[in-house]
Amino acid sequence: MNQPRKKVIVVGGGTAGWMAASALARLLPHAASVELIESAEIGIVGVGEATLPHLRAFIQTLGLDEAEFMAATHATYKLGIEFRDFGKPGDAYLHPFGDFGRPLNDVPFLHWWLRMHARGQGGDIGDYCVANVMAAQRRFAPPAADPDSLLSAYSYAYQFDATRFGPFLRGFAEKHGVKRTEGRIVSVERDAETGDVAALLLESGARIEGDLFVDCSGFRSLLLGAALGEDWEDWSHWLPCDRAMALPCASPPGEIEPLTRATAMPAGWRWRIPLQHRIGNGYVYSSTHLSDEDAAAAILAAVEGDPLADPRVLRFRAGRRKRSWSHNVVAVGLASGFLEPLESTSIYLVQVAIQQLIDLFPIGAIENSDRDEFNAQVDYEYDRIRDFLILHYHASTRDDSAFWREARHMPIPDSLTEKIELFRRAGRIQRYSRGLFFAPSWIAVLIGQGVMPESWDQRVDAANPHELGHALDRLRAQIARDVATLPGHGAALGLQEPA
Repeated sequence: MNQPRKKVIVVGGGTAGWMAASALARLLPHAASVELIESAEIGIVGVGEATLPHLRAFIQTLGLDEAEFMAATHATYKLGIEFRDFGKPGDAYLHPFGDFGRPLNDVPFLHWWLRMHARGQGGDIGDYCVANVMAAQRRFAPPAADPDSLLSAYSYAYQFDATRFGPFLRGFAEKHGVKRTEGRIVSVERDAETGDVAALLLESGARIEGDLFVDCSGFRSLLLGAALGEDWEDWSHWLPCDRAMALPCASPPGEIEPLTRATAMPAGWRWRIPLQHRIGNGYVYSSTHLSDEDAAAAILAAVEGDPLADPRVLRFRAGRRKRSWSHNVVAVGLASGFLEPLESTSIYLVQVAIQQLIDLFPIGAIENSDRDEFNAQVDYEYDRIRDFLILHYHASTRDDSAFWREARHMPIPDSLTEKIELFRRAGRIQRYSRGLFFAPSWIAVLIGQGVMPESWDQRVDAANPHELGHALDRLRAQIARDVATLPGHGAALGLQEPA
């Protein structure tokens, strides 16, 4: 028997709210009617978003046109994240969206490279990653369709103006039946017996009932945190940065880089996100180690172009709610938790929550099993990303400031210790079938910050070292030749004529 559609109320617009509303309306039109409540008086956090390749799948699943999305949000392509001065001052490496080389005889490429590296040969491991070479040459083209082509072994993401993404999705969502209600929520009405949210009362006097509420209210966590009192798990002892000083500036002349840059600073790090029309900048820092005034002065001194606004401070804390789905409230995005933007994971975590909600969307009554599974999946993602972010601080030899000395020596989760020791001992990355950041990501950061394996797969020693060296030279040269045929990033964006 067909069940009546559930009335889903999305609280908050911006990126998370309109992504959730768009996905529910597009993918579950038979199961959900969607209403989104937002107030034009409440701004969004967006300062310019760097994303991961998973956003492409979201756009494709909804049936959005990539070119229209990029034009509407002034987006650029992104091949990875460059880290400067994280291992020690003067270091630089790219965390690419692509593989390093290719396996041979079921042995990962890393181990062949490690043997040659131990002989003082083989060059930089980044030379064997197409995304690395493309980013260095500021070139871009979509991956080749032929899986045998070296130019198929990478992916890409976007860098875009977050203040434009929500309005772009709003138009799409409303075409698919989402109702938008303007208003500020002043009270949350709960069912006396179940504790579920029954209705939201607006400043206008309107009362809006719902069956399922999606909390996209940002750091305020209006429903899950404020109304339901869901506990917060604080991770600031591992991730001490609690503020960001954001500042857009004019773009410098020259080719737009197809990458996001993170540069270590005395009390944290700063981002650089190149868009079509400007550069997004920000200093992510620990307020224990730096004042807001000094952070503003530091980011003003660091930007390359003329500032387009005054620096503005964003306050946050690292961690997550102990449950992201409680009663009939599902939190998505900042209302659920926050991990600093060092690896551009914010929108990915929004996607994870939306996908899990769609997969577990209740047809009849909401079951505890649905909530438990949703919370387990979301917690798994947060925990994995947390460890990866901590790695960037822990695997550093910087001792030029109190912030970095404390970051190097702080206790870390056992789960991260195990990963580092496995890699250091045997050059291996723990295998897993789901979640974010697979082997190439860990390899990039570990080697990029000076954590080198002490041994390699013993099957590699059966190879003739001279033949192996020649094979690596040929591969490196072929990647360089193939990348040299690709257009520059600006030409790929349609901003200039191909060279």
